[in-house]
Amino acid sequence: MSDSKEDEQLTKIHLELPDHKGASGESFWAKPLSDDLYELRNSPFYAYDLHFMDVVLARSESPDKKPEIIRVVRHSGHKTLRVWFLPDFPAEQRHPLLVSLNKWKGFYENADDQLFAIDVEPDGDYQAVCDQLWAWEQEKKLVYETGVTGNEPD
Repeated sequence: MSDSKEDEQLTKIHLELPDHKGASGESFWAKPLSDDLYELRNSPFYAYDLHFMDVVLARSESPDKKPEIIRVVRHSGHKTLRVWFLPDFPAEQRHPLLVSLNKWKGFYENADDQLFAIDVEPDGDYQAVCDQLWAWEQEKKLVYETGVTGNEPD
């Protein structure tokens, strides 16, 4: 664990993903608040309708299990996008592309050098990030999706 996570006293919480094709669940770094509330401190790679800095209610069935996310209490305004680079797109070209999204306040986390989560800050230009990802998708560099199902408030 990095010094910043230790300084913030972050913990792991979990979300079951029973209907997901690629993962049965996902763990998140989170800052404990109070009354079983946690603030997410990383972007989701698989879960939908959760975003960086969202506050969630999570409870543990027992002390030896991670708290399980029950619901979102407050959305942060951050938005999540997911990117999968196509296998034939050179790995050394991925980082520069993703860093170029920073100008619109889009920042990435790397899952496995092919899957990346993009967090767009509340005051970032979400549409510009989507437009750029769409252009790269048309150039056959990657595929992308939003991190929402349409069931969360704007």
